[in-house]
Order: sequence, then C-alpha cells, then structure tokens
Amino acid sequence: MKEYLRIGTNYYKKVYQPQINGEILPVIVPWKRQTIIDDHKKEGLESIDKYEGFTVIPSHSNYQYSVKNFYNLYAPLTHNLDIEFLTGSIPTTISFLRHIFGKQLEFGLDYISLLWQNPTQILPILCLISSERNTGKTTFLNWMKSIFQDNMTTNTNDDFRSRFNSDWAHGKLIIAIDEVLLERREDSERLKNLSTAKNFKPEAKGKDKVEVRFFGHFILCSNNEDNFIMIDDKEIRFWVLKISPLENVDSDFEDKLLEELPQFIAFINKRKISCPKKTRMWFTPEQIHTTALDNLKKGTKANLEKELIVTIDELLKEYDLQEIKFTTEDLQDLLKDSLYKTPRNKIIEIVKVKWGLKNPNSSYYKYHHSINPGTNEWQVSHQGKKGRCYTFTKEFIDSLLKC
Repeated sequence: MKEYLRIGTNYYKKVYQPQINGEILPVIVPWKRQTIIDDHKKEGLESIDKYEGFTVIPSHSNYQYSVKNFYNLYAPLTHNLDIEFLTGSIPTTISFLRHIFGKQLEFGLDYISLLWQNPTQILPILCLISSERNTGKTTFLNWMKSIFQDNMTTNTNDDFRSRFNSDWAHGKLIIAIDEVLLERREDSERLKNLSTAKNFKPEAKGKDKVEVRFFGHFILCSNNEDNFIMIDDKEIRFWVLKISPLENVDSDFEDKLLEELPQFIAFINKRKISCPKKTRMWFTPEQIHTTALDNLKKGTKANLEKELIVTIDELLKEYDLQEIKFTTEDLQDLLKDSLYKTPRNKIIEIVKVKWGLKNPNSSYYKYHHSINPGTNEWQVSHQGKKGRCYTFTKEFIDSLLKC
C-alpha cells in the first residue's frame, strides 16, 4: 500500500502519468477513502503511511521523503550519486557550457553547482538571448531539465502572467520561460520581486492562498535581444548572455551530453564553488556584467517613448477625450510608477524635439476620478490649472501608435 498516503485527514495516491515525450511523471492525486476500501478492503487502510501535512524541502544529495512527519513534495531525483567523477570525462559538456557562458564559464559552473548544492540560495535571473537560430538555448533548458528533472518547469509568457500559478510557484527550483517577451512593466517588477523573495502566496483554482517558502530561480530565453523585458539603468539582478550559433554541430551532440550527465552530476555534487559569496545573489554586478545587459538597458530606454504614447492613449480613452494637456512635470508624474524615473530633459527630448510639440502658457484641466455624492458612483472630475502645457490630440496619439 506504499502508493497511498494519508496527509492529515485526506487520502492521496501516487500515480505515474505518461507524457507525450515518453517520460513518466509521478503525480500525487486525491483519492477517496471509500475507493481504497472498495479496492483493498478496510484492513488496507492500516498499512497506509500517515503524515501531518505537506512540506517542500529541496535537497539533491540528501533527499528525505519525510521531514518531521511531513510529506516532502520536492521531487526526488533518479541520479546515481555514488559515481566517482573522472577528470576529463565530460569534454562535450564543458565545451557546451563554454559556448553558453563564454569567458564567464567558471561563474556558470558555480551557478549550476549552487543550484545543486545550495538550492535555496538566491541567484541572478539568467537570460540567454540571440536573434539567430541553432544557438543551443533550448538545448540548455532541456539539459538542465535532465539534471533537475521534475523540479524544473518551462512556462510561456501567459503562464507567468496567470494569477493561477501554483503549478510553478510552489516547490519548483527552476522556472524557465522560453521565447520570453515580458514587455509590460508589471511583468518586470513581478519577476524582480520573485527573484529575491523568500515567501510567496501561490494561487490555485478553488483553493485559498497560503504563504509558502519560495526558492524558485528564473531562466529566460528570448530571440529578442534588446527589449524582451524592461529594466532600468541600475538593475543588478539580470545575468544576460548573448549566445552565438553552434558551429560544426555533431548529430549526436545531445546524446553525448546525456551520456556525460552522470559524470557531470558527480562533478557538481562535490565541486568547490570557485567564487566566494559577495552579495545576496552570490555574484557581484561586476562579475556577471555583459555587453548584452548594456544593450538591453539601452533597448529599455528606447521604450520610454512607447510607454509615454501608451499611457497618454489610455488616459484619452479612460476620460473619453479628444485631446488632453500636460506640462513636463505632469508627464514626469505619469511615469513615476514605471521603470522610467525620467528627468525633464528626456521628456523634452521626446515631446518637444522629436514630436515637435510646443508648450505655451495656457489654462488646462487636470482629470481624475471621484465619487458622485448624489449617486455614490464614480465620475470623471477635473480641476482647472495653468502652466506651460503640451496638447495631445487623440488623432496625433493614434498616428504615433501606428508608427
């Protein structure tokens, strides 16, 4: 009866679900007490292992199914850890990792070793980018999945944005997002917050939120090199690597990687971390700095104009207006909650120089929502102001959106 569990007062069964790729995924599903009795008679209930509740304790070299009589939902690995690492036994793996991490190979080995040896350690958000094909980004994700197995999940942009996130936010060591395009500022803020969060409240359909320990690490892959995500000049949480195309790829390349996997796991299981911990994300910004990160920051700056256009368009629609006026200070205020803590000269450069708008002294209205005391409903209100303001017509903003 080892396939059954009693967690608290509820019964579960461990089943093995076949996947489309031929793999077998272990899943714990609710199981009715009466069904167990029907299948195994009432006496069968006595032999079922009983636990106080669920927990998630990540470990790869000292895994425990039960921790203080709580059932561990962190997935056990199937690797043989008794293999002795033989020097020079992983040439294909080292060559591949040198292709991915380049001159930062030692930091890359530290990154993977830390995931294995110290899974709750906060680490940078690893980003693999390239507009070219056949670079090995997806191969790297598949290879990491082979190492960490069911403790890694690969999501889409919509999966990450979904409010129902318990499938990846609870108990997963690595959360990969392939072909990532998180161009909204709330996406970036959420990702940054999660990358350093210690606790999180995952949400599942029909279940209450419960705060859990969060130890997830993000790996992003994108074909968009310059603006797959919005980050500011001072951002230090992203490790961005531009990956070049693989040269002279052996048709058996991935098979050779898998053949070397037992030796590589023996290697990272006992490998000494070469870089001592210097920040809460282990590495310093200087250690993981790349030209690709600088280009991403420049791409984000270029998106300031787009952010401004979209924000003004939303306000025109929200207040049902054909035109709206703002001073430079008003425009700064509009962007205060975005990634762009923008100085006056940057806004003037876009609005006055690039768009060619004038800002003469004039009267204008500042709009906001308020409660109508008579109907107790929301209404659009406005307050008269004076200043040097720009006029944005709906027609003009529509033309910018089409560019």
